[in-house]
Amino acid sequence: MDNIIFSISIILLVVIAYFYSWKNFKQENFKMALFIMMSAALVLYFFVATDFFLHHWDERYHALVAKNMMKHPLIPTLYENPILPYDYTNWTVNHIWVHKQPLALWTIAASFWVFGVNEIALRLPSIIVCVIGIYLVFSIGKYFFNQKIAYFSAFLFSINGLMVELMGGRVSTDHVDVFFTFFILLAIYLTIRFIKTEKFIYTVLVGLSIGSAVLTKWLPGLIVLPVWILLLWDSKTLSLKGMALHLSIIIAIAVAVFLPWQVYISTAFPKEALWESNYNFKHLFEAVEGQSGSVFYFLNQIRINYGEYIYLPLLWFFWMMVKDAENKKRWAAAIWFIIPFLFFSIAKTKMQAYLLFTSPVLFFITAEFYFMLKEYKNNHRLKWLFNIVLSLFILIPIRYSLERIKPFENRDRNPQWVLDLKSLNEKNISDGVLFNYNKPIEAMFYTDLIVYPHIPNQETIEGLTKQGFRILINNNGAIPENLLCDKNIKIINLEVNLN
Repeated sequence: MDNIIFSISIILLVVIAYFYSWKNFKQENFKMALFIMMSAALVLYFFVATDFFLHHWDERYHALVAKNMMKHPLIPTLYENPILPYDYTNWTVNHIWVHKQPLALWTIAASFWVFGVNEIALRLPSIIVCVIGIYLVFSIGKYFFNQKIAYFSAFLFSINGLMVELMGGRVSTDHVDVFFTFFILLAIYLTIRFIKTEKFIYTVLVGLSIGSAVLTKWLPGLIVLPVWILLLWDSKTLSLKGMALHLSIIIAIAVAVFLPWQVYISTAFPKEALWESNYNFKHLFEAVEGQSGSVFYFLNQIRINYGEYIYLPLLWFFWMMVKDAENKKRWAAAIWFIIPFLFFSIAKTKMQAYLLFTSPVLFFITAEFYFMLKEYKNNHRLKWLFNIVLSLFILIPIRYSLERIKPFENRDRNPQWVLDLKSLNEKNISDGVLFNYNKPIEAMFYTDLIVYPHIPNQETIEGLTKQGFRILINNNGAIPENLLCDKNIKIINLEVNLN
């Protein structure tokens, strides 16, 4: 009951803050409106982040690898000390972990170093970049369209259910996709800053941002390049020769950021790097890990992630592209969305967050359509009907956000199994190996033990004991009698403390 009361209080606070943000927006006090919105979002994000446990996919793996990277940033490991044989082609149980690009993991490791190894430190970097992302969406929207469209787009971004779930680590790909979206936004924002100031430093920063995007989630980060070309072409800031020079500099800097890691892992961990490279390539032609879907998967998914009405704004946007074919900003926004949409629609492996980095475009399109309808309403007799439709453009994203966040669900956000693991860690067991525990990744995050989910045979126990390891087996009622009587084994129940 206390959890429900707390949740209601937080959500009420957030709603009030958004209301005052909207009120300032109506008064065209955009700076204050944006500040209040970002503050409200910060409260909402911290509320979502206070699940005091690791989520199943993929957060627990990212958390453990980041924890291990604190000790050796250039050696990404899942099982820090794999004392038993492992399959290096299985990214859920292997030793060297190059399944993802490292930048987001390095950032989480840095957060652990500053704030300690805990769930809030794990999610804090994503919270920060999401809040900054609100400002970036507003700034980009203001340049592409106007302040009203920019504000409404930032609002949709700030409450988007998928974005908030990823930021909180609740769904697959979590912090990696949040960071990837941030670097795409940052690169486009810096492009606009270059256009406005013509300062060379922004060209350098665009290259660094694109390189960082690639070092977060590989080559889709290059989508910024055609957007950059169209925006610079539209602005007439540079001559054709100047554009070629600056583009070459951007590409060179981006490559200098992401290529060294690829060369390093290929030489330091050749088997793992080659396997993961081929595995990533397989996503194009196979439905990896059962993540399948038809060519229309993302066409359907944008309805689920961004509102059932999304197709009308999209059709209107593309009609406006044809009508105003000289508007290169509109073409830049379209390419930002269309190229990834077509690429991932053709690829065989499908996951809902693959197009997250294109979501700002959908928010811009929705916002532009919203204000077009609002303007049209003023000259129409059926104002009540337009008011209903316009209300749905606000209520549907809010509804979807609440469905994703589930703020009023009565669930345990501080589960006993985490408390058990933390209590176990307080025993400071050196060279400990825990068997028969069904959350091995989580257990290695919360403790310094080596953890496996199965019950070992006698030969394994004897071998590890001779090597100086202390053997612990979690008692789930299925331990063989000979192991129960073995003096070299400590039988534990993770619901109680060790003696």
